[in-house]
Amino acid sequence: MRPRHARQPATLLLDAAGWIPNSPARPALIWSGAVQADDLATAFETRFAGNGWTNSWRDGIYEYHHFHSTAHEVLGLARGRVHLQLGGPHGPVRSLGPGDVVVVPAGVGHRNVGSSADLLVVGAYAGGRDFDLCREDSDRAKVRANLKSLPDPATDPLDGAEGALVALWTKAARRR
Repeated sequence: MRPRHARQPATLLLDAAGWIPNSPARPALIWSGAVQADDLATAFETRFAGNGWTNSWRDGIYEYHHFHSTAHEVLGLARGRVHLQLGGPHGPVRSLGPGDVVVVPAGVGHRNVGSSADLLVVGAYAGGRDFDLCREDSDRAKVRANLKSLPDPATDPLDGAEGALVALWTKAARRR
């Protein structure tokens, strides 16, 4: 059995903001210092994949507001620092560094508002789903349909079926 995280993630519930639907029922989740390893990128890929979050990549975070309507995304900070804005132009900004993890629910806007030159992020998607890239000119009817049909993940990217995401999103679903 894998050790679970002693700390619960910080949660952010974000209401719609203009063209960005956000997710008033599924909180974005932020764990500080969630993973420690000499090679964080490989550690994130292994941990995420072992918990069913695949279709991974290594890169930065776009510097423009965007969201995904076909997949929930996890971001692991492998190197450097980033100021991540969630929820749109007036949304909160969180400073993140190595070992930090963020789950961005489908529909939640996010962008890099500043980062170090050495930034390296590992991203992956619940169930290995393919992601789309939605911006202001995206087809809103299609986005709504995608979001409505997207299931909640069966697992948390860090702790699997017993992780905080499953409990927090199940609790949020009961309030919907």
